[in-house]
Amino acid sequence: MVNHLLVNTINKALGQAGYPTARGNYAYNCPRKNHRHAKLEVNCDDSSPYYGNFSCWGCGDFKGKTVIPLLKYIKAPQPLMNEARSILKVKSYNKIEEKNEDLLLPPEFKNFDSSLPSRHAMVYLKSRGITKEDIEKYNIGYCESGEYKNMIIIPSYDKDGILNYFMTRSFEKEPYRKTKNPKVSRNIIPFELFINWDLPIILCEGPFDALAIKRNTIPLLGKLISKELMIKIVSSTIKKIYIALDKDALSRSLQLAEKFMSEDKVVYLVDLEDEDPSDLGFEKFTKLIQNTHPLTQYKLLEKKLNI
Repeated sequence: MVNHLLVNTINKALGQAGYPTARGNYAYNCPRKNHRHAKLEVNCDDSSPYYGNFSCWGCGDFKGKTVIPLLKYIKAPQPLMNEARSILKVKSYNKIEEKNEDLLLPPEFKNFDSSLPSRHAMVYLKSRGITKEDIEKYNIGYCESGEYKNMIIIPSYDKDGILNYFMTRSFEKEPYRKTKNPKVSRNIIPFELFINWDLPIILCEGPFDALAIKRNTIPLLGKLISKELMIKIVSSTIKKIYIALDKDALSRSLQLAEKFMSEDKVVYLVDLEDEDPSDLGFEKFTKLIQNTHPLTQYKLLEKKLNI
């Protein structure tokens, strides 16, 4: 049944009257982009499993599991935010604890065009070995103003195509800050949308490493694995796992290897020496893993003793 309290709240927040479409959805003109038709839809059927979900079919990536990020995006007054939370029975979270399902790309996020900042960003990506195909596949963009000014934005999507994180990197020659993380949980599976859990996976450190490796690769966003990713790997039917962390993370790599081997996984410890996957590039890294042999218990112990 349509919850007209929610409809009225959204109408007030957006400053327009939505009209019913199908399955309890109400359509609105998208506040993010001025599409020709009303392509933003919000599900207002409180008996639906999609109750409160919003999605703009014109933008493609402008969607969420509740309307809260939509209201945040348009900077709705706090009373309307509280009203929506009460209707949806959504808990209030501060910025640090905010659920990633409320996450949106920065409002200044742009796709690449012919502008000067865009060309500068493209030069940086090219220097990192990122192709146009990578940009399109991962929906990579940039910001030329705002909180992430002059930064590359690399989105991460979960298995349902919902944004669960985004990574940044400055494309300035001498940046004041190289990266800036969004204030949300990192207990996610980065790039989950592109992972085939029936094939061997490769674990690496950062997003540029994953983009260089290309195939079934998950960046840890550092040297520590998230709880969610660990549970997913251990509970999956995956047998082969390649660990490709930097040389200075050997101790952490061995800890991961030992854990996976105890779960009856076949582990390959990729010896990167003094380079990382983004330095090696796709072809060199592929040859490297082709020449990497499974880690044995004896080899594992030997490496631990040599640290």
